[in-house]
Amino acid sequence: MTNPFIEARGVKKAYPIPGGEMFWALKGIDIQIPQGKLTILKGRSGSGKTTLMNMLGALDDVTEGEIFFDGKEITKMPEKDRTILRRKTIGFVFQSIALIPIMTAQENVEYSLRLAGWEGNYSERAARCLDMVGLLKRASHMPQELSGGEQQRVASARAFAHSPRIMFADEPTGELDTGTALKVVKIFKELNEIENVTIVMTTHDKGFMEIGDSAYEMEDGEITSGS
Repeated sequence: MTNPFIEARGVKKAYPIPGGEMFWALKGIDIQIPQGKLTILKGRSGSGKTTLMNMLGALDDVTEGEIFFDGKEITKMPEKDRTILRRKTIGFVFQSIALIPIMTAQENVEYSLRLAGWEGNYSERAARCLDMVGLLKRASHMPQELSGGEQQRVASARAFAHSPRIMFADEPTGELDTGTALKVVKIFKELNEIENVTIVMTTHDKGFMEIGDSAYEMEDGEITSGS
């Protein structure tokens, strides 16, 4: 792969545990994320895939190794600059969804635009994003009035509303039935094509490995297969 959008070199992550020992959640990861594509990180709970995603998304620091974002090393970047990078350039979809319960679907998406300092008409952009995930007619509904699949699609719309260059989705289909999960992944593939958003998605479902443009399988903090 030439000129990867994101590249990790020898990334390790350790956490202290009782007794003065260290638990190595990542044991030397080398990975390349192509631009404008869907990359799948597959592994069981505890395999290290979410920890790796947090490193790649500048949410957490590495213990050892380097991570490059569009050619710029982010592992040595001041936290202020990393915050700006996350706010303006990265979108996140978490398994917990975490929509703001006192805001409608439309307001949840508009709020993400305000946080990112997006320039343009918030209402129009939010409506377009909800339309892209097939939920424009549900724009005025509160999160508790939406199904789990609908909430996940709103969370996806919120994550890409500010036109990030990359979106990280942590187990976005974990709590969904197969049909709804496939709809969410289909949205991700459309984002690749329509908005050229690079997407990294974690999953424990081996069936999604074939859907990605590239895929890596993880076990015990290491990459066991993939390209």
